Amino acid sequence: MIQFNHFNFNVLDLDKSLAFYKEALGLEPVRVKDAADGSFRLVYLGDGRTDFQLELTWLRDRTEPYNLGECEFHLAFVTDQYQAFYEKHKAMGCICFENPAMGIYFISDPDGYWIEIVPEKD
Repeated sequence: MIQFNHFNFNVLDLDKSLAFYKEALGLEPVRVKDAADGSFRLVYLGDGRTDFQLELTWLRDRTEPYNLGECEFHLAFVTDQYQAFYEKHKAMGCICFENPAMGIYFISDPDGYWIEIVPEKD
């Protein structure tokens, strides 16, 4: 048997990213790993409901934004509070794409990663 464990995003400003993920999605750090020489920090975020984690990787010597190509990848979240999150994300100014026909939208984090928000299906 194999199961999902975590997904990684490399981030340029760890504090900014942590604040964004807490405000936008309610994600909190569940564990942290620091390199002995201080060259990197890994912060694993959890939703408090599932075991899946988002790993944020910060590299001390990285000064340039990451090249995300055409951003043809994304992480998705499902919620039973779709409209409330939509209004929150709209107020935050982080909605980057809406697809009303599919009933979904995407937000963009401080590094430009796209996150899909999907309503829970009955």
